[in-house]
Amino acid sequence: MAKVIPFRAVRPSRDKVHLVASRAFYTYPKHVLEAKLDSNPFTFIHIINPEFREAEKTAPNSAERFAKVKASYDRFKASGILQKDESPAYYIYKQAGTRSFRGIVAGTSVADYFDQVIKKHEDTLTKREEVFKDYLKICEFNAEPVLMTYPDHEVLKNLYDQYESSRADFEFTTTDQITHYLWPVFDKSDQDKITKAFEEIDALYIADGHHRSASSALLASEFIAQNKATDLNQFFMSYLIPESDLQIMDFNRLVRDLNGMSTDEFLKKLSENFSIERSETPIKPKSYNTFGLYLDKEWYSLQLKSEIDQSNPVNQLDPTILSQLVLDPILDIKDLKTSERVHFEGGPKGFTTMIELIDKGKYRAGFSLFPVSVEQLKTVADAGLTMPPKSTWIEPKLRSGLTIYEF
Repeated sequence: MAKVIPFRAVRPSRDKVHLVASRAFYTYPKHVLEAKLDSNPFTFIHIINPEFREAEKTAPNSAERFAKVKASYDRFKASGILQKDESPAYYIYKQAGTRSFRGIVAGTSVADYFDQVIKKHEDTLTKREEVFKDYLKICEFNAEPVLMTYPDHEVLKNLYDQYESSRADFEFTTTDQITHYLWPVFDKSDQDKITKAFEEIDALYIADGHHRSASSALLASEFIAQNKATDLNQFFMSYLIPESDLQIMDFNRLVRDLNGMSTDEFLKKLSENFSIERSETPIKPKSYNTFGLYLDKEWYSLQLKSEIDQSNPVNQLDPTILSQLVLDPILDIKDLKTSERVHFEGGPKGFTTMIELIDKGKYRAGFSLFPVSVEQLKTVADAGLTMPPKSTWIEPKLRSGLTIYEF
């Protein structure tokens, strides 16, 4: 049984929402980021990057830097750019582009996280958790929701349809040609339907935002230990979408060298575990256990010969198979998190970017993979296991500053 709550979101004013909401600041190239900050005084990035154009700067991830973020946030509120809703609401949010996503922005329970009602499929780094925890403690808000998925539910679908037939409170299109819609659900009867629907759902699965959820849980535990727990600080903001909407895309691997081998020697090594066929066209795999190899501007199809270990769901994943049979034993790439000889490209442009980087000589070879499925993600999470790094590129990607959760 999943527990969710409505909350009083802090949101941009309707006339400025298209100027405030932003991608995560680290996704912008430096020159684009600077141009955005110079030209748009309303962007949420000014809150996250409060020392833009200042000569003297505080240390990254320091309490002093986080205090400046909080002060900048307070100024946005004081000026009316950001406004807090008068009463709690759930927020139906939709993205519409080449593919549409619909779901609910809500508070999700830290207790559910600890009780594994909220399930994860990735490991988190303790140091990064601590940094995020300190950030949250000082700033006292979540500005970007954790993305979670749930089994399709008819009541929720009908409610989305109902609200979508009315005018959205927010409707704006971003430069990536995605239109964003937001409908606050203030009606108590509709809120009860949402709360009850999630109570009928056994588990929620984190799709993106493992560090954000882990740091929220860490801070909540600290509040409990200090007898400072409240209804608000024992929840964190999430965007919950049905499984049928979640999109998992391929995450491909590039390697800088062949570990001292020639092309022929490398292909011979691969042939021990894979059937290899040269292809006149690029290989974007259409099924599991098949890989594309781009090497010396030639494409090869690799089909796994051996049986898969059925006892462990992680070992059935194509990223695991590639690591266990190629990257580790043949190329001597042991740790995907730390090795500088491997690189990852995923998402809508991942496949073409991989080819471009190899053609430019920045990498020697690339492996294209079939995307992990939602069912595989759930099976790994249900088993309490974690996937290899960079196994999933998940859409939708969310905006910062569209709804803000104060605790």
